[in-house]
Amino acid sequence: MTEKQATFLSELQSISSLRQISSLLGWDQQVNLPPGNSPSKQRASQRAVLATLIHREFTSVEFQDKLRELEQMEIDSNEDWGVILREVRRKLDRAIKIPSEFVARKAAHQSRAYHAWRKARQNDDFASYAPILEVTLQLAREEAAFAGYADNPYDYHLDLHDPGMETLSVAKLFDALQVELVPLSQRILGLAGTCKLPALKNFPVTQQEVFLREVVESLGFDFSRGRMDVAIHPFCSGNGNDTRLTTRYDADNPLDSLFSSIHEAGHGLYEQGLPAKWIGTPLGEAAGMAVHESQSRIWENQVGRSRQFWNLWEPRFRELFPEALSDISSEDLFKTINLVTPNPIRVDADEVTYNLHVILRFELEQALFSGELEVSELPDAWSEKAERLLNLQPKNDAEGVLQDVHWSSGSFGYFPSYCIGNLLAAQLWETAKEDIPELESLIEAGENERFLAWLDEKIHRHGSRMNLLELTEHATGKPLGHAPLLRYLEERYLVLYEQN
Repeated sequence: MTEKQATFLSELQSISSLRQISSLLGWDQQVNLPPGNSPSKQRASQRAVLATLIHREFTSVEFQDKLRELEQMEIDSNEDWGVILREVRRKLDRAIKIPSEFVARKAAHQSRAYHAWRKARQNDDFASYAPILEVTLQLAREEAAFAGYADNPYDYHLDLHDPGMETLSVAKLFDALQVELVPLSQRILGLAGTCKLPALKNFPVTQQEVFLREVVESLGFDFSRGRMDVAIHPFCSGNGNDTRLTTRYDADNPLDSLFSSIHEAGHGLYEQGLPAKWIGTPLGEAAGMAVHESQSRIWENQVGRSRQFWNLWEPRFRELFPEALSDISSEDLFKTINLVTPNPIRVDADEVTYNLHVILRFELEQALFSGELEVSELPDAWSEKAERLLNLQPKNDAEGVLQDVHWSSGSFGYFPSYCIGNLLAAQLWETAKEDIPELESLIEAGENERFLAWLDEKIHRHGSRMNLLELTEHATGKPLGHAPLLRYLEERYLVLYEQN
């Protein structure tokens, strides 16, 4: 490494450290912040100051000059430094178009918007939140216009989360999936509706905490470089050196905390698998949110809901919760774990109907950005699409348009990553079973090291060297498609419920 490269790397990693500090403030806001710290007080100011500082340092003339000097060197674009320079340039060209004043204004609004959403959700009061959401949407359009996407602002936000993706390509994937998934989900729901399964009640939280830590650790998550806390909406933040997982607990809904934990652990395993030497650079960053979601969903669903996983973990589950499980058979427990039922809440939805929840949000976001839909019309539009896609109606706005935290932070274009991540997870799972024929036996034996190593080789170690579509081809040898997900859902759920 030359002296110029070392100096540039140091500055790049310093900027990354500022981003991590901002991330920790966001984590603290959702995990620890006292309720008396209102949105008008210091946290909004702190995050605005940091956002402005990060933007100023990243777009400074000095930093741009150092980048140009390195770009003039003869560096192979496929080598490590070539990838770093390419990705920094891509992000910088976009960042320098966005004024610092806007960055501070957006950051301050995000903190206020989060508190407004949380209060509106608690009170089932969309009307009080709608003016805040209108400002959030306007800021999103404004940012896209600064970046050169005035005519197609939603493309900008999709690309922010998954570089290389745009509205038309996502719509093509989702339209093809929707055509087959809607009838398949209705077929499986019809079969599942004949099952009479027991409710899981009275699972003490202290024992849940013990079980979750054992499970998460067994998957390969390194608690010496991470931790798990409680938040109203589970999430993962940080990097491979300091990975923050969160979950939530309900004594009468133990599967929510369990699968939230496995899901977030999948994110954490990705972060901990990224190249440690390149943390703070694009090579130490994920390839995008859809790839990130593929890692969380493959552990949560393909592994965590499998018969093999529960053959291993059911005895320990019963040991920790003997009274709650005393009258529940192994088969009923497994069907409850894989319960398919109409549910208006995305995060509680089964994996058969989950992607329809995402398609609903994708269609609404498109309509908001195109101007076809006003913010005030969201509740009615939500109900109409829920009826068409999911054959259900939310009881109220807290169960409908207010259920997700994402729009409060301006994270438009994020929801599609969940569905795309499921598509990639299914495609990876098919490929992994071909490459490791004994994979399911290894999971049943609790030997997850080989599968984690396979994911490291195919996904984690590449950082953002490739985008979503390139990485999919690299890892599976095929373009991203919807067929593997449909095959997986049919094989797991039709077989499970047709046995009744």
